[in-house]
Amino acid sequence: MKNSQLLGIAIAVLALFVLSSSFFIVDQRDRVVLFQFGEIQGSDYAPGLHFKVPMLQTVLRFDGRVLTLDNQTENFLTVEKKNVEVDYYVKWRIADTTTYYRATGGQDIVAMDRLSAIINRGLRDQFGSRTVQQVVSGERDEILQSLQKSAADRVRDLGIELVDVRVKRVDLPKDVSDSVYERMRAERTRTASDLRARGAEEAEKIRAEADREAQVALANAYRDAEKLRGEGDAKAAEIYAAAYGQDQEFYSFYRSLDVYREAFGKKQDVMVLEPSGELFKYFNKNAP
Repeated sequence: MKNSQLLGIAIAVLALFVLSSSFFIVDQRDRVVLFQFGEIQGSDYAPGLHFKVPMLQTVLRFDGRVLTLDNQTENFLTVEKKNVEVDYYVKWRIADTTTYYRATGGQDIVAMDRLSAIINRGLRDQFGSRTVQQVVSGERDEILQSLQKSAADRVRDLGIELVDVRVKRVDLPKDVSDSVYERMRAERTRTASDLRARGAEEAEKIRAEADREAQVALANAYRDAEKLRGEGDAKAAEIYAAAYGQDQEFYSFYRSLDVYREAFGKKQDVMVLEPSGELFKYFNKNAP
């Protein structure tokens, strides 16, 4: 009776083991390949519970989520044969599990090595057809779009789907960047010098024009002043002549007063003259 119980328990355990080995669960984050004697019997099962032949069939699981290939900085040559340092990453996932297993043996490191080689080759072609200015300043989106189109067919042979490719950084090597910065600095210096020279030339033109206009204005003013002075002198001479004609003695007296006013206008003025001279004619009581 005891042996019968042990046999029953053994049979039950064996049945339970066989039953548990007859099913496998596929998680929604996994990709699954079913093997029998080393041959692929099925792949890409939907999430859920599935049947397999116990002890004859085995299951190999792969990560079905989006994976990241964060590559080390690579050097690429531009069309001018200048090096640029490119830091990029790739988002990818398994699209065909059977193809992926046959191409890589199910090893992620092999898949990433081959994927890295494909992306490197594509980037090398893209950067090799552009100048440094194009790859640094403004054509990254175009480069990545062209790369994804050209690399899509190649990675399909690996059972891989490219989700995204992004360039994090594009730098010039230090020696190249220094020469570029020096060239840019020299160009800016030349431009600044040219602008300063043009400004100085324009300033000289404006200054010369202002001086010419000032000289013309002064000459016109002097001409007008001389004209007015001449007209005034002529008018004064006319008035003096008319006054002299009416009363010569009064005219002489009036003119003498002007002379006195001019000669003795300041306190410090000193003149030594004979009282009987012509200048003091009208100071003399006996003067005619």
